[in-house]
Amino acid sequence: MFGLIISVILFNTAAIITVKRFTKNQIVHIWTFTMIFQFFVDLYLGHKYQAYWYFSKEIEWSALPALTLLGPPAILLFLNRFPFQTSLLKRFLYISLWSIVLIIYEALASLPEPWGFFNYGWWKLAYSAPIYPFLLIIALSYYKWICSLEKTS
Repeated sequence: MFGLIISVILFNTAAIITVKRFTKNQIVHIWTFTMIFQFFVDLYLGHKYQAYWYFSKEIEWSALPALTLLGPPAILLFLNRFPFQTSLLKRFLYISLWSIVLIIYEALASLPEPWGFFNYGWWKLAYSAPIYPFLLIIALSYYKWICSLEKTS
């Protein structure tokens, strides 16, 4: 539980202090999209297929901060410094760097309690490695879509 509390405080504080690029509307959209997307992924992989879970295999209130207060600020931090106007190589490297950071964070979150809160069923850390870049690209694509909608309004 300590790891979750520390993570929530650090991620959200970092997001509040550093994220200045977005409008309030964009922040709400990104936050909501990230939470809903994570809920669906966790519902199927975590609950239905027992790939992983937070704290215990049951649906618990203690997992709610992990579902609502970790992913969104991380995505905001990722998008805030994304190098939109640079070469494809720099964008690829940025996504790769963030994927490595997320893999390291997942490894730390899977430490034994009280520091860790993430537990594996049949899922392995190695499965996450190729998936993180796709998840980051999905978040990036959603942000670009929201921006294009704002421009047409």
